[in-house]
Amino acid sequence: MVSCWVMTDGKAGMESQCLGLAEALGIAPMLKRVVLRPLWRKVTPYFRMGGVRQFAAESDALAPPWPDLVIATGRQSVAAALWVKRASGGKARIIQLQNPGVAWRRFDLIVAPEHDRLHGENVMSTRGALHRVQTNLLVSHAAKWAPQFANLPRPQIAVLLGGSNPAYRFGADEAKILAAKLAACARKLNGSVLATPSRRTGGTASRVMREMLAGVPHYLWDMQGDNPYFGLLGLADFIVATCDSVNMVSEAASTGKPVYVEMLPGGSAKSERFLASLRDTGVVRDFNGELSVYSYAPPDEMTRVVARVRQAFPDILAQDQA
Repeated sequence: MVSCWVMTDGKAGMESQCLGLAEALGIAPMLKRVVLRPLWRKVTPYFRMGGVRQFAAESDALAPPWPDLVIATGRQSVAAALWVKRASGGKARIIQLQNPGVAWRRFDLIVAPEHDRLHGENVMSTRGALHRVQTNLLVSHAAKWAPQFANLPRPQIAVLLGGSNPAYRFGADEAKILAAKLAACARKLNGSVLATPSRRTGGTASRVMREMLAGVPHYLWDMQGDNPYFGLLGLADFIVATCDSVNMVSEAASTGKPVYVEMLPGGSAKSERFLASLRDTGVVRDFNGELSVYSYAPPDEMTRVVARVRQAFPDILAQDQA
């Protein structure tokens, strides 16, 4: 069996990308969450000296036996992945997801979204982010959550809430605007709203959403217990996602269901390139307070990436075919 480490800084969106690729390859990985010490966290990824001293005490141990494969993403994972490659004497092959910010030649394969505009011999571009959303995952989670939402009328509008980040703002005012549009849609369609916040959404925005949706059938996850995220994707008739997260929009678009994007104040060139590519191909639409059914060919980047990975590492991945 292939031994594999998934290496991230612990953010859910980062781990989902790496775990999704490992699962698609049929590999059960070991999760390694990496934390850099403050000094190394601040400096550019180009400057990585000090060996294991750069990793904080709370970082997971990076020690033999070394894996055959490392799938990593996020700024803090760059130093760790390259260190493992050196420490293993080149045994560990490194797949870095997203632009690592260092020379592409230092990795065995880089899978980066095309809006990063990264090019190189071992760089593969994808539309959006990789993720775990596959048909079997949605079916199983929909079956798990369907009884809890059986009393909420259809159509059911799944809402994926992000939050403020360096590019976008999502606070009380933005939550009020979004909730008002969702409530109006639920009333017009005689349907319901099922929303799940993220860690970045914050208590204030969640409270505003709850107050504004009080007059229509709805569910808003309270951050306690299991997150119904995949269940909502599986059950939804419509999906509305805030624009701040490439991961959320990518996951929503893979379902083949109508996906509406709530635009927020702010923006970035990379994010707009990503959203424009999906708009131009009819995959997503901006949310203007109206929902209607439409169809499109869902992006299936994972199939392409798995084929490229198997082509790049036939020696180690052949272990699973034996």
